[in-house]
Amino acid sequence: MPLSNDGLRDPRFEVTRWSKVLAARGDGAAAREALAYLCTHYWYPVYVFVRRQRNDPHDAEDLTQAFFEKLLEKERFDGVAQENGKFRAFLLASMKHFMANNRDRERAQKRGGGRKLVSLDTGSAESRYAMEPVDHETPERIFDRRWALTLLDHVLSRLRSEMAAGGREPLYEELKSSLTGQPAPYAEIAGRLGTTEGAVKVAAHRLRRRYRELVRLEVAQTVGDDEHVDEELRDLMAALRP
Repeated sequence: MPLSNDGLRDPRFEVTRWSKVLAARGDGAAAREALAYLCTHYWYPVYVFVRRQRNDPHDAEDLTQAFFEKLLEKERFDGVAQENGKFRAFLLASMKHFMANNRDRERAQKRGGGRKLVSLDTGSAESRYAMEPVDHETPERIFDRRWALTLLDHVLSRLRSEMAAGGREPLYEELKSSLTGQPAPYAEIAGRLGTTEGAVKVAAHRLRRRYRELVRLEVAQTVGDDEHVDEELRDLMAALRP
């Protein structure tokens, strides 16, 4: 995708990845690749959901790994609800069903056994989980909030990569806090970067605009059609509220 003159990529709406799985019901290379991509990017909210219900981190790791292996081994997804069209909802419902079927097992899977079809960095999972806030929210509510935060993390990483590709990573580092609503000292930033305050303000405006575009693009990859994008955005923003 070509770069525009401000160092950011042109905002073209991409084909949603989850829609490929829905259209093919998991049959075909494109759908398999799409599902693997989504699982790799959104496994941690599932781990948090499981961890909040199971005290043992090893059990949580085993169950999460076993779930994704089973998910990726299936050749079809005939049970996917076309009318829902949201990967987030599908993943949570599937995990609940999987846990119910494995409730009487001491371990979801013997550690070290099985073929890992998706790379889950479970070594860092517990470290990340240890930094989760202590609260008494339902596992479902925590899943949605962690999903939203994971999505925004992916967006920020992509935005950083785009800025770096345009030789503007220092500008990104200076302005990234403004993307989450914090005030940016434009005059100080301009002094550090050797430019004008006006130029920094324009760059900040463009960066926020691209950030919003990328959030929408990322959400679009997890829903079945464009009609669900705004609804999913509202749900995810609601999940981030205290």
